[in-house]
Amino acid sequence: MGHILIVDDQPDICWGLKKLAEQLGHTVESVALAEEAINRAIATKPDVIIMDVRLPGMSGLQAMQELRQEGWNGPIIVITAYGDLEVAVEAVRQGAFEYLTKPFDLKVVARAIERAFSQGHQSPDEEVPTDSGESSRPQLVGVSPAMQQVFKQIAMVAPTDAAVHIVGESGTGKELVARSIHHFSRRQSGPLVVAHIAALSPSLAESELFGHVRGAFTGADHDHVGLLQRAHGGTLFIDEVAEIPLNLQVKLLRAIEYREVTPVGAAHSIPCDFRIISATHCDLRKLVAEGKFRHDLYYRLITFEIHVPPLRERTGDIKPLAEFFLKELCHKMETPIPHMTPDFLSALLDRPWWGNVRELRSALEHALILSRGGPLHADLLPPPLPQVFSQTPSLECDLRECVKKWVMDALKDEKLLGQIHKQFLDIVEPVLFETVLEHYAGQYLGAARALGLHRITLRRKLDRRKAAD
Repeated sequence: MGHILIVDDQPDICWGLKKLAEQLGHTVESVALAEEAINRAIATKPDVIIMDVRLPGMSGLQAMQELRQEGWNGPIIVITAYGDLEVAVEAVRQGAFEYLTKPFDLKVVARAIERAFSQGHQSPDEEVPTDSGESSRPQLVGVSPAMQQVFKQIAMVAPTDAAVHIVGESGTGKELVARSIHHFSRRQSGPLVVAHIAALSPSLAESELFGHVRGAFTGADHDHVGLLQRAHGGTLFIDEVAEIPLNLQVKLLRAIEYREVTPVGAAHSIPCDFRIISATHCDLRKLVAEGKFRHDLYYRLITFEIHVPPLRERTGDIKPLAEFFLKELCHKMETPIPHMTPDFLSALLDRPWWGNVRELRSALEHALILSRGGPLHADLLPPPLPQVFSQTPSLECDLRECVKKWVMDALKDEKLLGQIHKQFLDIVEPVLFETVLEHYAGQYLGAARALGLHRITLRRKLDRRKAAD
């Protein structure tokens, strides 16, 4: 097979990776320092290097640069427990083959090793542009594995011209992701034009997107350059793309496909080069199935999809986000950064944050105003938003809609009249009982307690269902 060099200062990580690589049939050596890794790579010429980012002395990213300068151009799998967006982008810039965050699944590492061996030695095809400055850099904050995955996806797709679709609930930071992709792309010197579709008047949406010429319609007393044309040489970010009227979807599809824009009332098209990034909190696949969104436009928009998880699914990001926002808000208010008390932090972690990061920032600003320079306590937070404010339908809402639809259909079936309740229970009870019983590993007592039934009643109901089947 091949030879792998592992570079990590944690013995347990080295041991686990070494055992995995040996099981895959490779020879392995491990070192703890980046400087030693460079010497061993030059001497032994490993087929693959697995390297941690944070090492004593020289960092893993610096070591990658040194290795490339020494002429070693094999695949490097980067691993880190402290990654952020800049680390991910820098790893890609230095030619990282894969970027994994700790703790990682060994199956994922195994697949990465297998793919690295199949690639062999080659120079990276893409180059991420050098950062143009701290002041213009979008600030995405996150330490959770879910956000590390988002950072990795941004770093991988940014240097390409692929159409990117960003999915996530309202307030999760979809526009920040779009701005980050543009910032780290080859188009960073070009414009980033944001089209908020939901904010456009339906009657003026075509003119705003595609522009119009003088005299195209009543009130068009001068030429108007549309958002697509303004994005020439840069990136067009379409927020809430699901809101685009069907009649405009055909025109947008043509603009993306042929890279040309026809303003309203114009006789000729105008060449226009832009990268497209879209976002929505809706399920576009569902809308396509319902005929509310064109399938051909869907495939044009979703070359690469990034899912931004809601804040309640990445509670590890709440504290660093709070620290970041407090620093930002206090700088704006010209006040010292207050101390967050344990009860305040506990309250932040306990909230569901249906409004996500946007709600968190608003709650912190509310607490800052009331604190008047003192420490932050839980009672300074505003009441949490109810789930109704979330734009993503809950599973309970979906279930209610399904039940309502089933009942309406059942009422139209004369054969079911008088038996609707029984038929409904025949459908849902077996699924309910079996799922709860499976959760409790077949233990009737635990399942019955969770259901609020006596275990004999539960067993009798299940036996009766089996006999009926």
